[in-house]
Amino acid sequence: MADILNALAVFGNFVAVPGIAYGSQLALGALGITLIYAVLRFANFAHGDTMAFGTMAAILGTWGLQAAGIGLGPLPTALLALPLGIAATAGLVLLTDRYIYRYHRARRSTPVTFVILSIGVMFVLNGLVRFVIGPDDQRFADGERFIIRARDFEALTGLEEGLTIRTTQLLTLVVAVAVVAALFWFLRRTRTGKAMRAFSDNEDLALLSGVDPDRVVRVTWLIAAALATVAGVLYGLDKSFKPFTYFQLLLPMFAAAIVGGIGHPVGAIAGGFVIAFSELGLTYAYKRVAGYLLPEPWAPEGLMQLLGTDYKFAISFIILVVVLLVRPTGLFRGQVI
Repeated sequence: MADILNALAVFGNFVAVPGIAYGSQLALGALGITLIYAVLRFANFAHGDTMAFGTMAAILGTWGLQAAGIGLGPLPTALLALPLGIAATAGLVLLTDRYIYRYHRARRSTPVTFVILSIGVMFVLNGLVRFVIGPDDQRFADGERFIIRARDFEALTGLEEGLTIRTTQLLTLVVAVAVVAALFWFLRRTRTGKAMRAFSDNEDLALLSGVDPDRVVRVTWLIAAALATVAGVLYGLDKSFKPFTYFQLLLPMFAAAIVGGIGHPVGAIAGGFVIAFSELGLTYAYKRVAGYLLPEPWAPEGLMQLLGTDYKFAISFIILVVVLLVRPTGLFRGQVI
């Protein structure tokens, strides 16, 4: 029994706990992508760099608060700076929509046009973030680092293997659950949320019913900005902030949205966890886990690693292609907010 518990501790330490945190971050990012697609009807390739911009604003606010001696004790100061990051990102996306997307939306341009525009915005934002904060890793987490350390877990349970849970991992899960609950409440219970759902389902009928399209577009961008900033800050706290990393996150986030059914919020959440656990599960070396579960003569000599960590993002691409070929609608049918 002890061997099974030790194997579970190893698996939890390197796959389960990081997978839950990473899946929550991808789910929030995919929610922003799927919301824009459902309401505004185009794939926003600038979403990853929008996350980077919001995170950069939160980092600058965090540094300012830390310099002033303001903090949250055991929690990261970035939580105090998060509203600043959301406000900056909201202003950015509203300006982008006002001066770039609105012109083409009024002329009912094709979705391909919006995709090309979003790619242009992506490159501009990527360069802007690098110019302001630099291309290197930035760590902005302070406060208590661990909820439980491996050594304390070993002493508490008497097992040979320890389990480590970082504060940022638990914080990611709690914040993600709260944000998702608030989003679903907004979409289902408020008048504006119902207007967004109606606009997504049938734009012409919604307009005949008195729905203000400009208001729906503004609110959609504001929610997407908030989701992008929260996801970006949580990812940066859990790992580190590097502008190019957020550009790379665009692939797993799009894969999560498409796997779940693009346009479907529940699907985006499910897809986020599918992608996260696929990436971590297929690149983890199971030698230590097998060493506890298998008899000693059968203990593996190799790492028992299906793919190297360098292929992490390739897994997202493969899953994306397979889903598009086998089930294009995803786990849930798309465009239902």
